[in-house]
Amino acid sequence: MPNLIEIKDVDRRFYESRLRDWLPEKLIDIHTHVWRDGDYLPGTPPRGQERAVTWPSRVAKDNPIEDLQETYRLMLPGKRVTPLIFPMIPQAGNLERVNGYVAECSRRCGVPALIFSDPAWSAAQLEESIRAGGFLGAKSYLTLAPAYIPAREIRIFDFFPRHHLKVLDRRGWIVILHIPRDGRLRDPLNLAQLLEIERDYPNLRLIIAHVGRAYCNEDVGNAFEVLAGTSRMVFDFSANTNDFVFERLLGCVGPKRVLFGTDMPILRMRMRRICEAGRYVNIVPKGLYGDVSDDKNMAEAEGEEAEALSFFLYEELNAFRRAADRAGLSRADLEDVFFNNARQLVIGAGGSVDSHE
Repeated sequence: MPNLIEIKDVDRRFYESRLRDWLPEKLIDIHTHVWRDGDYLPGTPPRGQERAVTWPSRVAKDNPIEDLQETYRLMLPGKRVTPLIFPMIPQAGNLERVNGYVAECSRRCGVPALIFSDPAWSAAQLEESIRAGGFLGAKSYLTLAPAYIPAREIRIFDFFPRHHLKVLDRRGWIVILHIPRDGRLRDPLNLAQLLEIERDYPNLRLIIAHVGRAYCNEDVGNAFEVLAGTSRMVFDFSANTNDFVFERLLGCVGPKRVLFGTDMPILRMRMRRICEAGRYVNIVPKGLYGDVSDDKNMAEAEGEEAEALSFFLYEELNAFRRAADRAGLSRADLEDVFFNNARQLVIGAGGSVDSHE
C-alpha cells in the first residue's frame, strides 16, 4: 500500500495552492467503486463491456476498501471523506460475490453502500437483496441491458426497469443513474425518461451521475432548459472536468441539488482532459497506462507537458472551483455540495454517515 499512489511536487503544489483551503473539512464522495481483483476471473471482460469505454481499467486492477481509504489520505490530506460505495461492473456469474464484498465493507467500515442491480431480477428479488445486504438503494449500468439491444439504442428502462423503480420509490431508496446513448445529456429520449422518472417516482432519490455524461460543451444541447422544471433529481459531477457544464448546472438547479463524487479509483489517473470535435480526450504521460494508440478517448504527452500533469481528481475539483466562483457560491453552498446534500440523501434513505463526522 505505501506505493499505491506516487505524490509528486506538482501534486502537492496543485492541492495546496488551489484546493486545500477552498474545500470544506468534511466531504461525502457519493460515487465510488469498491471491488477485489480475486472476485473477477482473469481474461474475462465485464458483462457487456463492448458497450462501454475500456480506458478506466488501465488505472487500477481493483479497489479494495483499504485502497480507497488510503487514496483519500494521500490525495486529500486534512479532509475527512465518507464514501458511498458500490461494486464495479460485474462479470457473468460474480454479481452476488461483488455485492457481498461491498455489503461486508459497508458493515465493517460504517459507510453507506448501494447494490449493483441486475435488470433481470424480479421486484421481490431486488427488494430482498437490498434489505439483506443493508444497502440504501441501487446502481446499475447500460452493459447489463438485454444483449439483443444495440448499444446505441439502450434506454434507461432497459437496465433500470420500471418494476425496479417502483420498489426503490416505495422504499425511498437511492438510485445512481449513468444515462446511456451517444447523445448523453442532450439526448431527447434520455431527457423524456428522466422527466418520466421524476414525475412517476416522487419518493425516489435519483442521482444523475457525471452531470449526465456531459463531458464536452456539445453534450449539453437544450438539456438544462428541459430540466429546469424538475425539483427532485440531483446531479453528481464525478469524473467530469467541464467548468462550463458545471456552471450551467448550478444555474439550472442550484447548489442544493449538486453532489461531489469521484468515480474512484479512476480519478487516481494522472491526466488532463480536453475536448476535440465534441469528444473528450484524456491526455496522460506517455507509456504510463500502456499502449493507448487505439483508444479515441486517450492521448499522450511527453517532456515538460507530461511532468506538469497531476491527478484527475484535482482537475475535476479545480474545474468545479472555477464554476463555483463564477456562479458566486458561498462557503455554505460549498458545504452543501460537498457534504450536506449527500448526508441528507443518505439519511433519507435510511442510512447514516455519523461515524465519519
